[in-house]
Amino acid sequence: MTAPVFVVEELDRVGAELVLDGPEGRHAVSVKRLRPGEEVVLTDGHGRWTEGVVKAAEGKDRLVVSELAAVREEPEARPRITVVQALPKGDRGELAVETMTEVGVDAIVPWAAARCITQWKGERGLKALGKWRATAREAGKQSRRVRFPEVADAATSTQVASLLADADFAAVLHESGDAPLATAELPTEGDIVLVVGPEGGVSPEELALFTRAGARPYRLGRSVLRTSTAGTAATALLLGRTGRWD
Repeated sequence: MTAPVFVVEELDRVGAELVLDGPEGRHAVSVKRLRPGEEVVLTDGHGRWTEGVVKAAEGKDRLVVSELAAVREEPEARPRITVVQALPKGDRGELAVETMTEVGVDAIVPWAAARCITQWKGERGLKALGKWRATAREAGKQSRRVRFPEVADAATSTQVASLLADADFAAVLHESGDAPLATAELPTEGDIVLVVGPEGGVSPEELALFTRAGARPYRLGRSVLRTSTAGTAATALLLGRTGRWD
C-alpha cells in the first residue's frame, strides 16, 4: 500500500525534521495510528511533495517526521479536465466532489443552474462552498493525490458559457445528445470542459447558450445518471480515452 498523504505548508526542509500537529497531526496519530519507521508523503496540494519517515508519535495529535527527501513537483496533467457541476440537493454535492476527486478530475466549477433546487446565497453559500473545498482536499489525500482539484466559486450560466468558449473540447451531458461521449474526438492537450446539469435537467435556454459558446450535447449511455454520479462516470471515461489512465 502506498504511503499516506498529509498536507503541509512548508516543504523545503531536506534532511530536517517536521512536526505535524493540529488536524493533520491528529489524523496521523489518532486515526491512521502511524508509528516510527513508517513512510509518509507530505504535499502542499498544488503538486509539490516530498517523502519522509515517522520519527515519533506524541500524544494524540503530534507526529514528528524526519529524513525528508528533496521536494519534487508533479506537473499538471494534460488534457486538463474540468467538470461544471450543477448544485445537487443535500449532501450529494459533496459526494460528487469526493468521487470526481478520487477518479482524477482537475477542476470543479459549482453551477447555479436554472433548475437547481439548491441555491447558494450569502453565508449559506459560502459555507457550502467551503464544504466542497474541504471534501476535495480530504478526498485528494485519501486517494494519494499530491495535486488536488481546484474548486472554483459558484458560476452563473453566463460564466459557464465563457468557460466553454475557451475550452479545446466542450460538452454538455444531455439526453438529447445525438453522439456518445465515448466516441467524441478529444484533444491530447489543452482543456476539456464538461457540463453536468441538475436533476431537473439543463433548460432549453441554457443548452442554447452553451451551444452558441461552442459546446455540443453528448450522451453517456442508455441510462440516465443522477447529477451526483454523472460527472464521475464521464470523468473516468475521458481519463481512459485520453490515455491518462494508461
